[in-house]
Amino acid sequence: MRGTNLGEFEELVLLAVAALEKEAYGVSIGQLIEDEARRNVTISTIHNALYRLEKKGYLTSRFGGATDERGGRRKRYFQLTEEGKIALQESRELRERMWQLIPDTNG
Repeated sequence: MRGTNLGEFEELVLLAVAALEKEAYGVSIGQLIEDEARRNVTISTIHNALYRLEKKGYLTSRFGGATDERGGRRKRYFQLTEEGKIALQESRELRERMWQLIPDTNG
């Protein structure tokens, strides 16, 4: 394993981006994490993680069109890169290996 060095929150953000596909932007990512992980997150925390993950090469971003409802501002959409997919897979495999190390206490 190369060592993805994903923190728990970074992993949640990557998972949310993967789940949301083409609709992954700051607010939608935060809402999904709040709904599914039952964690309160701020938009600045989400954005910091997104920019950090983009810098690591796990995400790319693009701007959508400007809308009146956003005061002419554009949404920034995020997408997993191949490196991001690999990082998530490696993180999942590590967790599964670690779970397998726990002795069965039911027996």
